Amino acid sequence: MSIMELKELQKLVGAKIRELRLKEGCTQIQLTVKIIELGGKMDVTNISRMESGRTNITLYQLHRISEALEIPMKEFLDFELPKE
Repeated sequence: MSIMELKELQKLVGAKIRELRLKEGCTQIQLTVKIIELGGKMDVTNISRMESGRTNITLYQLHRISEALEIPMKEFLDFELPKE
């Protein structure tokens, strides 16, 4: 996978996180608080970077977001990859 493909994938996953977070009526701050309350470590800046595709999200981070929003992890990966 090229750097460009990785960046595009990060953007797609980040956009899906944002979409689902907003669908749940949750702000980035509220999401961060929920993650911390569940015993995770996260900060608002990290959520922002994930949603904008500026950082490569780990499966553990995705799991924590999934728990906090009470949405199955598979929902965050439900998008179409661009055709080449």
